[in-house]
Parts: sequence; C-alpha cells; structure tokens
Amino acid sequence: MGVVSNFKSVAVVRALPKTRSGKILILRQTMRKIANGEDYVVTPTVEDPNIFDELTPFILKVVGKK
Repeated sequence: MGVVSNFKSVAVVRALPKTRSGKILILRQTMRKIANGEDYVVTPTVEDPNIFDELTPFILKVVGKK
C-alpha cells in the first residue's frame, strides 16, 4: 500500500502472518499468488505457516474467486 489507499472491500481475519519475534509480515507477493491460484512458498520465519490456510478463503472472496 502507498500513501493513499482506496479500499474496495475489507476482510476481518483472526490473525495475520507473523515472525517468531512477533512482527506482522506484509507478504504481498504470497497473497497475490494465493489470489491468482499459483503455488507459493511460506518463508521459514513465519511463526504459524497454517495461517495461510485460514487466510486463503478470505483472499479469494475479496478478489471474487471462490
């Protein structure tokens, strides 16, 4: 996201991907790949790799794919 953002839709999720030290990751490339149905690799620094399984339905809903 840039200085100015214009949201078309928002999804409230239980959690976001975080590092083991607690920093929230903004993995735009990974989320873009999920939205496009492409394979993605979860970096080893992610505390809970299963969070992507929980985020996938929300990402697909936001982009209009089910």
